[in-house]
Amino acid sequence: MIAYIGSFLILLAFLNALLLITSKPILSKITADYESIVLSSSKLLFPLTLFSFICLIFSFLLDDFSLRYVSSNSNSLLPDHYKISATWAGHEGSMLLWCLVLSFWTFLASIYSRNLDLDFRLNFLSIMGLLNLGFLAFLIFTSNPFEKNMSIPVDGKDLNPLLQDFGLIVHPPMLYMGYVGLSVVFSFAVTCLLEKDFKPEWAKWIRPWALISWSFLTLGIALGSWWAYYELGWGGWWFWDPVENASFMPWLITTALIHSLITCEQKSMFKNWTILLSIIAFSLSLLGTFLVRSGILTSVHSFANDPARGAFILLFLAIITGAALILYLRNSSQMNDKTSFTFFSKESFFLINNILLVTATFTILLGTMYPLMLDIFGLEKISVGVPYYNAVFLPLMIPLVFLAGYIPILFSSSNRNLKSQAKYFLISFLLIMIISSFSILLFDEYNLSIFIGLFLFLWILLNLIYELIQKIILTGNLKAITQNIGMFMAHLGLAIFILGATMVENSKTEKEIVVALNEKLDIKNYTFQFMNITESEGPNYTAVIGHFKVYDNGEFLTDMYPEKRLYNSSEMPMTEAGIDAGFSRDLYITMGTLIDQDKWSVRIYHKPLIRLIWIGALMMVFGGIFSVLSKRKNINIGHSS
Repeated sequence: MIAYIGSFLILLAFLNALLLITSKPILSKITADYESIVLSSSKLLFPLTLFSFICLIFSFLLDDFSLRYVSSNSNSLLPDHYKISATWAGHEGSMLLWCLVLSFWTFLASIYSRNLDLDFRLNFLSIMGLLNLGFLAFLIFTSNPFEKNMSIPVDGKDLNPLLQDFGLIVHPPMLYMGYVGLSVVFSFAVTCLLEKDFKPEWAKWIRPWALISWSFLTLGIALGSWWAYYELGWGGWWFWDPVENASFMPWLITTALIHSLITCEQKSMFKNWTILLSIIAFSLSLLGTFLVRSGILTSVHSFANDPARGAFILLFLAIITGAALILYLRNSSQMNDKTSFTFFSKESFFLINNILLVTATFTILLGTMYPLMLDIFGLEKISVGVPYYNAVFLPLMIPLVFLAGYIPILFSSSNRNLKSQAKYFLISFLLIMIISSFSILLFDEYNLSIFIGLFLFLWILLNLIYELIQKIILTGNLKAITQNIGMFMAHLGLAIFILGATMVENSKTEKEIVVALNEKLDIKNYTFQFMNITESEGPNYTAVIGHFKVYDNGEFLTDMYPEKRLYNSSEMPMTEAGIDAGFSRDLYITMGTLIDQDKWSVRIYHKPLIRLIWIGALMMVFGGIFSVLSKRKNINIGHSS
């Protein structure tokens, strides 16, 4: 019964989305109350989709194996919290989650757009409705999570052991909030094209939405990185996996978009560029959806190979992106865009920032898509990995991060002449070079990469401190600081992230060795003693647990317990790392295979400052949130009717 209700609610949501997009062009000719129909329909999508999603959750909790999706992704022994997260663990459920998040953003957009011009608002919500219609159609015709089994199995196949983790509970919803949040920015940009104008107050209205989406994307990517680090047993935090790239590309473009919106709002410049970035950002999120669900790539993130699903999404991507770009080509020339600015100005630096971000994005896009295109056309099979991205992406990031440290200074330098700006730049550059040169002596190992990473960290940090001092001196109070706290936190988070990534990638130590019981092995100043092996029963698995005592310079530090698990239903083995986390380093142990009676292959890692990667990412998230809160009144600002 619950399944039928859920399926019926999806159908109602589809019809409601259809009503939303047809109300203005069709119902306006029949009734004068079409505005209220549009507004009501935009709000009704969310509860309909939400209750359908709740029906799917209950289907999992009640072990309704009559549903093909439930029997494929759950098991009676699966803990309840994993049954809930299994709702979005597979293709059909993840698409329902996508539709739920999209309807939620449509609901919020309907509420917070009340101060926009009525005609503009109706067009904007109609475009949001069109996006909802497309994804609901995809759900109904190719990916219905309430589809019944021909015969009901006694028990389910179980959830993939890789996904039986806290990471599945938090990572996909946060990432989807960011992905789908860009639909608001996209719809607003297309509406501006229909209006043939992009007013500064409209840029002021849309910037918080871009910031919210960017914050969720940052959090989702960071959570995915953390999840991969402790779950996959490789000790890595980023692999340049095609699906990782698919989330990173819209993040880069949205970063460019946020900076472009600032200039558009303050100077009424870069209107066309801002609209184009809005289209590209959401289009890349749709591209990521296609990559994951088409089956054309091999990834731990990808779903089952289904050409029909891939073709549907590809067609939808082509229609949505193609129509937006055609509209852009037709109407962008009428935007009355200002393009006059001096070279040594924050506008020019913002433009350089944007160009670098877009270029970096397309280097990733090339590395992701080129091997796939060669494979599709049967030409050859090639692999694009870390060496490619290190060679083409990182060189673009160095000047970009350098600008991130200097651009904030320009905000308080409008009254400073070119000579004084150049003087400040030269002095600060030399000073930080000297500090970096001395600081690097504190590290046991160093190379050019570490020096560059340390320099960029100090460049951003010290310039931010200088900026804070300047604002206090100029204003005499802390108000100026609180108004820009979001920007300070985001840029500082970037600096911390760079330091952590640089150190862990250039100073990490790892050993893969066969070790016997009671044997000791050394890595850095730590000694690991393999004490014993025990067996344990989990709710749906059996585990072999290794016990290691760890000593720091001969002094006992901690006990570590890496595991090897075998899941009962799937008989799939899994590795659970033993991690001793610290601010300055992580110690990381994984169990390999049994070599002999009491000998096991073991991997041990020492990862310096790796926690700074996620601390920096979280600071960027909080920076985005504080920026939204400081401009919370702007969400309701628009062209009043």
